[in-house]
Amino acid sequence: MTDTEIEITAGLVRDLLVEQHPDLAVLAIREVAGGWGNQMWRLGDALAVRMQRMDPTPELQLKERRWLPVLAPRLPLPVPTPVRFGEPSERFPKHWTVMTWVPGEPLDYGSISRGAHAADTLAGFLRALHAEAPAEAPISSDFGAHPKKCTDGFEHFFQAVALDDMAADTRALWDDAVAAPAWDGPPVWVHGDLHPANVVVADGTLSGIVDFGALSAGDPAWDLAAAWLLLPAGTASRFFDTYAQADEATIRRARGLAAMKSLFLMLMGQNGDQGLPGGKPHWGPVGRAALDRVLQGV
Repeated sequence: MTDTEIEITAGLVRDLLVEQHPDLAVLAIREVAGGWGNQMWRLGDALAVRMQRMDPTPELQLKERRWLPVLAPRLPLPVPTPVRFGEPSERFPKHWTVMTWVPGEPLDYGSISRGAHAADTLAGFLRALHAEAPAEAPISSDFGAHPKKCTDGFEHFFQAVALDDMAADTRALWDDAVAAPAWDGPPVWVHGDLHPANVVVADGTLSGIVDFGALSAGDPAWDLAAAWLLLPAGTASRFFDTYAQADEATIRRARGLAAMKSLFLMLMGQNGDQGLPGGKPHWGPVGRAALDRVLQGV
């Protein structure tokens, strides 16, 4: 059995806690559905254990350990904050982290009924997050770059998903984003991977943001794409009015990136329908609805 094939069970999680954080081992342990690179286990009512699973290196977890305690105090929504570190051992040769639990239901299994409130909430969160990043902030080759550097990824998704009558408009939207001027401000903190499985909702609105593995310094357009990926139709304009920091070029890049991310969600749904590893059947309709919103610009 290879490292990536180690079965992560409640018993293993408890054994690791007994070895490294015995005071936490008495808390109830419950598996959290979802997760690919990392697997989550609920620990009591207020904590969670994030176990490195398919991620080939611990880089993403170590990044969260380093930077989330710095960012969390200034963010207006709850985010998972590391409280204990689990180190590789003979029992489990990978990293794991005990983090605060962010209450709510993942948006890919929930819905937003208070669209205006959610638009204002997301805009306020991103205004707070999008501060100039320090020189030592991580840089990502996958997230935070200009769309013109992501053409291979777009082409892969575009060719893999059946778009029918949406194909020409999707291509035009992407070409416009590629042609848009680059971000001319300093690199800012970006979450980078805001999609419906990485935010939680409660009482009909956004209640928290999770999974900061893609956190990096870069172009805020990567996060502003969430106006179409997360929010109900008709609320994108309110979001950008409240955010109030995006010029026309940034919105053009954001729309193209939203189209690419929608295609990714659709492909993951397609993979799920085919029973492929990591596929998520319920993401297909989510991605198509998001693509429809971004094409309509609402």
